[in-house]
Amino acid sequence: MNIKTYCAHQCCQNKMAGLLKSFAAFNFGLPALTLALLLSASAHAQVMSSDVTLDNATKNVGIDQNLNAQVPLDIDFRDESGKQVQLNDYFGDKPVILALVYYECPMLCTMVLNGLLQGIDALEFDVGNEFEIVTVSFDPTETAEMAGKKKNAYLAKYQREGAENGWHFLTGAGASIKKLTDAVGFRYKMIPETGEFVHASGIMLLTPGGKLSRYFYGIEYPARDLRLGLIEASANKIGSAVDQVLLFCYHYDPTTGKYGLVIMNVIRLVGAVTVIVLVGFIIIMLRRDRRMKRHLSSI
Repeated sequence: MNIKTYCAHQCCQNKMAGLLKSFAAFNFGLPALTLALLLSASAHAQVMSSDVTLDNATKNVGIDQNLNAQVPLDIDFRDESGKQVQLNDYFGDKPVILALVYYECPMLCTMVLNGLLQGIDALEFDVGNEFEIVTVSFDPTETAEMAGKKKNAYLAKYQREGAENGWHFLTGAGASIKKLTDAVGFRYKMIPETGEFVHASGIMLLTPGGKLSRYFYGIEYPARDLRLGLIEASANKIGSAVDQVLLFCYHYDPTTGKYGLVIMNVIRLVGAVTVIVLVGFIIIMLRRDRRMKRHLSSI
């Protein structure tokens, strides 16, 4: 059972629920309602049967957070042109976003890359300038030609100068892929009957030295989280003073893979600002009072 089929069953279930509501709302009569109930029961039975298969398919699939772990950078891959490269070719100066996908994925991987594109498109930071993106296929049968087509498709959508030198699409042998996926905690499984893969969705942020800094789950990556994650991964080498204030108020939560507001820090910040404003007001009033006294004494 693959993810695409599972989603189709879920869609079917939702449609049947909507159909039942329509029959009830428009009062089409007992025979029609009976038919709808039978169809709904059939769809539900299919989903329940599929769920059992899905549980088997998704067993041992997921993402384990290996925060602060060093990713081996001497792993061999091929880039989108077919050139032999190593991961360390993309590390050293900038933080790196790592996306593990496979290029012929029927659905989920495209959603991951689309979510990443949407997130970075809203950033002021530019790919290739403040950070790099390394997209790696975990299907050892995929080719550099496939990687090249995927790169061209996303560069056409991103349309920022220099992005072709900062967003990389790689393929590799099974041993290289396993070494990388094991290091970052990415667990997946191939379905022999279809040749498709069951896998989790998410991206990782790494430091310029190759240490795992942040994990973001799902298929949507808010620009705020990406920005704060990249700043922290860069050891504050990018970003502004305002970002430092935001990092004081927002902290990364490993359990959710998101940045959340820290209320106590916000209260402290508001308190500090209030004190500064009050002290400034008192100083201004004292100076004003002294000037008035001097003016009165000179009359």
